[in-house]
Amino acid sequence: MSYKTLLTTLEEGIFTITINRPDKMNALNRDVIEELSQAISEVYERSDIRSAIITGAGEKAFVAGADISEFTSLDAAGGEALARKNQQLVFDRIEQAPKPIVAAVNGYALGGGCELALACHFILASENAKFGQPEVNLGLLPGYGGTQRLTQAVGKGRAMQLIMTGEMVSAQEAQQYGIANAVVPAAELLNAVKKILLVIHTKAPLAIARVIACINNFDHTQKGYDFEIRQFGECFGTADKVEGTNAFLEKRKPVFTGK
Repeated sequence: MSYKTLLTTLEEGIFTITINRPDKMNALNRDVIEELSQAISEVYERSDIRSAIITGAGEKAFVAGADISEFTSLDAAGGEALARKNQQLVFDRIEQAPKPIVAAVNGYALGGGCELALACHFILASENAKFGQPEVNLGLLPGYGGTQRLTQAVGKGRAMQLIMTGEMVSAQEAQQYGIANAVVPAAELLNAVKKILLVIHTKAPLAIARVIACINNFDHTQKGYDFEIRQFGECFGTADKVEGTNAFLEKRKPVFTGK
């Protein structure tokens, strides 16, 4: 599929989605949201895609926020409808995808850009990356899951401070706080993500999908544990479980089929 605002490539089962508006710091506008939704559908539907990377074009920005010009005509009902629609189209579908989707943050990840990265299953950042939720400077707050996902990543107190001040943090601080898993030189960023994904590709796809589902359903109460128990049991009905256990006992590498 061809896109106007995205560049996509598929190599070794890894679908790289690059938001391609470098002159606008890769800001999220209506077209980008709609095309991201289509690209995420490819991840869900195509069997030749095992995992995905989301990144930004150029050296300055991953995504430096939403296109604020699209906000000016909205009232309260319109703002709520926009947030609900875009979360359902893109952010929630990334988080719930049954295949790993990783953010390669190569510059500014601000506002909706930070929320896009947080919706991914994990984040690697370049040394020049910066993260922030500056919506309060516009009289707004994060509307694409930022209050929820940032709190899960960094804890209540730090999320309160970061969102209420609107301050940016460096890649190194983001790693320290638990936003980014690792910080690498910009030239090595995509290869670093691909190296991790290729390891994940050697694992059972149905098990990976259930890992994502269980972690997304994390709950301190028994509800979360019960969900994990059910997913664990379902794995026992898969051909990959038979192959994995047999390979272990036979001291060989498993060949998983995703069945």
